[in-house]
Amino acid sequence: MELTGAEVIIECLKAEGIDYVFGYPGGAVLHIYDAFYKQDDVQHILVRHEQGATHAADGYARATGKPGVVLVTSGPGATNAVTGIATAYMDSIPMIVITGQVPKHLIGNDAFQEVDSVGITRPIVKHNFLINDVNDIAETFKKAFYVATTGRPGPVVIDIPKDITAEKVAFEYPSEIEMRSYHPASNTDHSQMKAAIELILKAERPMIYTGGGVIIGNGSEQLHTFVRSLGFPITQTLMGLGAFPASDSLSVGMLGMHGTYEANMSMHHCDVLIAIGARFDDRVTGALEKFCPTAKIIHMDVDPASISKNVTVDFAIVGEVTEVLDEMNALLGPATNQINKGAIEKWWAQINDWRAQDCLKYDRESEIIKPQFVIEELHKVTNGDAYITSDVGQHQMFTAQYYGFDKPRRWINSGGLGTMGFGLPAAMGVKLAFPDEEVACITGESSIQMCTQELSTCKQYGLPLKVINLNNGYMGMVRQWQEFFYEKRYAMSYFDALPDFVMLAESYGHVGIKVEKSCDVRPALEEAFKQKDRLVFLDFITDREENVYPMIPAGAGLNEMILV
Repeated sequence: MELTGAEVIIECLKAEGIDYVFGYPGGAVLHIYDAFYKQDDVQHILVRHEQGATHAADGYARATGKPGVVLVTSGPGATNAVTGIATAYMDSIPMIVITGQVPKHLIGNDAFQEVDSVGITRPIVKHNFLINDVNDIAETFKKAFYVATTGRPGPVVIDIPKDITAEKVAFEYPSEIEMRSYHPASNTDHSQMKAAIELILKAERPMIYTGGGVIIGNGSEQLHTFVRSLGFPITQTLMGLGAFPASDSLSVGMLGMHGTYEANMSMHHCDVLIAIGARFDDRVTGALEKFCPTAKIIHMDVDPASISKNVTVDFAIVGEVTEVLDEMNALLGPATNQINKGAIEKWWAQINDWRAQDCLKYDRESEIIKPQFVIEELHKVTNGDAYITSDVGQHQMFTAQYYGFDKPRRWINSGGLGTMGFGLPAAMGVKLAFPDEEVACITGESSIQMCTQELSTCKQYGLPLKVINLNNGYMGMVRQWQEFFYEKRYAMSYFDALPDFVMLAESYGHVGIKVEKSCDVRPALEEAFKQKDRLVFLDFITDREENVYPMIPAGAGLNEMILV
């Protein structure tokens, strides 16, 4: 039986096991929307802005490990999706973005709502396709999902002219695909691995440094075995939090610009650095010329392009994190008795001295609400087991520092691009994936206004999220930088016309609670999480001048932190 191109698209999504598509209709994709209307297997979630669609699909993908799917129209629909595509690209998140395009004969004619979606998105996707023939739809979708989910994952754009979605074709979905130009790298050099093992066993001041690649590659179980068999200290990036439990004594917390004193000092003074699924981002390394000056570096990553990209390494091990760590654990098993235990005990003594600095202390007795206190109370109320999304800024850093993630895929945030507006729509995607789990979006009064309209989507689909708004009346991180480095010239970092967030939430049909005293923080959180069927927006009025510490200034090394 022949199907229209639009119906073929739906069948492709069914074949890939897609449950949800996040999107917004427009003229170029109306044939596809009509095909959605005629079936019930794949549910379409109508967002209120295309950026919200991409972030929701992104949150769904981060929480589940499955690819998120987006559908937007041509022109402004596609350009509105660009920020979300870039967000997913920077953090290696698998996503399929279907963009409508004007009919083939109008491409290049500056037709109504025409943009070069392929050209615009080329720098921010793993790959993109422009379909020119209805016969190519099924094979293209198979390729797109394969590219998006294998190797180092990432977003893939499929641009489809409107007329192709109306043409008919016999449907057959490929069972497998072969791409001459794409072969995910997996060329582990076993001699490098054995040499790395020898170095690890001789280490006197070792550090294990892990990133989001461990979570994306589902390598947490193997990581636990690796770390505990060695007994070495481990630090995790912002994107890697939860791959190894924060509550474990071997964890020294997050590293980098707002990392802990013990993590950054341990990195600076280590003699062997074992990097796993991390890309040596500038927010992690500080000044490159000052990074780990005495360390031999071992780097394990699925992407060979990441090896020695920012920091030259001594040993490179390329492959899927589960496979690499399984082999490393097998090699280490009988050899761990060769570890220099005396040196490691001395190293731990030094690390515990750095821990004693208590770099995350703050005034817990303050009557004015401290944002750190809200996060700590949230951890208690949720038993540290909620899915937490965040926007970007001080609240994001406070959450990373104080929530204490013990499980992977529970911490959903925009790390590489730092996208304000990410938190609320990402939480929608997480809640749709896990309707019986608690999902909280931690945001600020600036970030939440980027995608506030998605409160309407939450109402339509009955998504009982908990929004934790840490409201200090400023773009907090911008204000902090202006305080430190611009002599307190607070240029355009404050807000003179904030909405009443309680009334705003209620106008969308949700529950709003304003909290102004520290003593009311815990009761408000408990009340919010009792309301299982309602979205609750908690507006916490926090200390306007609280800063995120520690902080490494631009151009400084990991050992040059501002602590107070």
